[in-house]
Amino acid sequence: MHSSYPTLRDLARSTAGGSVSPSHLVRQSLDRVSAVDGEIRAWVRVDAEGAEREAARLDEAADPGLLHGLPAGVKDTIDVAGLPTECGSVLRAGRIAGGDAWVVTRLRAAGMIVLGKTVTAEFACSEPGPTRNPHDQARTPGGSSSGSAAAVASGMVPFALGTQTGGSITRPAAFCGIAGYVAPPGAFPMDGIEPLSETLDSVGILARDVADLEVVRAALLGLRQVPALPEMSRPRLLMAKCSELAVLDPGFEEELERVVSLLVRQGARVDTLPADLDLKSLLGAHSTVLTFEAAGALRFEPAERRHLSASLRHLLDLGARTPRGAYERALGGIALQRARALELLSEYDAVLAPAVPGAAPPGRTTGDAVMSRPWQAMGLPVVTVPGLVDHASMPLGLQLVGNPRSEERLFAAGRWLEARLRSRR
Repeated sequence: MHSSYPTLRDLARSTAGGSVSPSHLVRQSLDRVSAVDGEIRAWVRVDAEGAEREAARLDEAADPGLLHGLPAGVKDTIDVAGLPTECGSVLRAGRIAGGDAWVVTRLRAAGMIVLGKTVTAEFACSEPGPTRNPHDQARTPGGSSSGSAAAVASGMVPFALGTQTGGSITRPAAFCGIAGYVAPPGAFPMDGIEPLSETLDSVGILARDVADLEVVRAALLGLRQVPALPEMSRPRLLMAKCSELAVLDPGFEEELERVVSLLVRQGARVDTLPADLDLKSLLGAHSTVLTFEAAGALRFEPAERRHLSASLRHLLDLGARTPRGAYERALGGIALQRARALELLSEYDAVLAPAVPGAAPPGRTTGDAVMSRPWQAMGLPVVTVPGLVDHASMPLGLQLVGNPRSEERLFAAGRWLEARLRSRR
């Protein structure tokens, strides 16, 4: 769906060059929201007045930044000054942010215009919001950054901000057929973002393709231009089919085999991820860390708990019962696996893996985050690459997992893979 819309890069060139004004882009986005969001329901709050006011100011700007005049969505766990941060819960209803989160401040400095707040699952966990998948409204868009992904996939904004603790960027990017970037936890300040897990929480970006992600990431880094990527003609990839984590949909497994054969023919070196990187053990460790830390981050009075979903109450109760010793052992196990992963990634450009077990499932669910939780536990950067579809033309996402010390190689591999998937289609 998203391929028919201009890329963020095209829009930024137009506004920087003066051929299109920020006010024009904002009006286009607002018109698109009016046309489709009644069905998609990606937004909690659209700040038309604030966006138009900021666009008018940027119309006169003499020194355009990387994101000059580009409207964006911000997940409703991330503070935007003067707008509510409600976290998908009645317990936060009407709470107005006194200032911008660090990531919002940094991207505003590059020219981003906040169009509004996008739907999140309850406290960025698993209880879904009302957002629908733009490719099939009977299916989930994923979660918890559901509104951000759907807003990008349906052409309402060229990019959006989200967060990930388990699979909250990777999964909606895959289900909605767009690109996603998960920064390593700690790479960017989380000031002004509702916490869930201090160890696992990270900032994420959703955009139409990998190159668009790079522009937003460069802006987050405070750069004035996107760094040149290393030339990549023969990427070195480790293939993780993740069969120990979940059973892939049969069609997806067959498609994956065909893709790997294509990549090898195109010059890639694709080796199998060694079995001593124990992804299955990381699932349990991730769960232990998440529940233990969430129980500390989300504290509610007994009278408030009745307003929580059953799934969130269960998660918090599980965390409250988790002994500190078990939590510390989980962190130790993660550290060992991370050391092994970094050793492997010193010899390879990225790990290639399915981003989800299959296409977006129907009904009120956020889908299964099983394919992304091990990488999130290890604190590794991830790029979700669009381009695959199943027999019903529903998106199937692939993810590339990289070394946090050399993310340029990860993005170069992402561009290379995306180009091959496009040529194949």
